[in-house]
Amino acid sequence: MFDPYDDSHFMRKALQEAEAAYDKGEIPIGAVVVVADRVIARAHNLTELLNDVTAHAEMQAITAAANFLGGKYLKECTLYVTIEPCQMCAGALFWSQIGKIVYGARDEQRGCINMGTKLHPKTKMMGGVLEEECSTLLKRFFVEKRNLN
Repeated sequence: MFDPYDDSHFMRKALQEAEAAYDKGEIPIGAVVVVADRVIARAHNLTELLNDVTAHAEMQAITAAANFLGGKYLKECTLYVTIEPCQMCAGALFWSQIGKIVYGARDEQRGCINMGTKLHPKTKMMGGVLEEECSTLLKRFFVEKRNLN
């Protein structure tokens, strides 16, 4: 049976957020938080605009989702993010007790997997959803950034 609300559907929503970050000159990472097939939070990197190293897409999405739900725990939620969370974001996701993390592309250098960051024991994580699209957007951003300098 066809499921219109599969992981690819929600990763496309995260990619839309990443495109919004790209358009603002931010590193193009986007995130959405979903509960019961409903997007309750959407966010993208705002580190340059806010001059804040903690303003990652995931951090913005966690705050927005918690505000929407009226509580700090995201146990029934899934985070869709275009790149594997960094150590800081994974730590915040640990404390939020998020139910599931779905990421697009791996971050071999700064991602939580290679850094050995622990997630909450009940949190599930999977990657590779629309990996090519997520990776291509990031690569395009950094190629353009290097060519401008």
